[in-house]
Amino acid sequence: MSLKLDGGDSFPKIQLRLAGGGEVTLPDGIETPYQIVLFYRGHW
Repeated sequence: MSLKLDGGDSFPKIQLRLAGGGEVTLPDGIETPYQIVLFYRGHW
């Protein structure tokens, strides 16, 4: 089981492949102090 983040925890650095191609590194790839990350599983 994966560890869960609690309020105030730092988001771990991860690299994700984008559906349209390319990659993004989180949280460094988001250039705003306000960050929300939504993981969507896609087609069931």
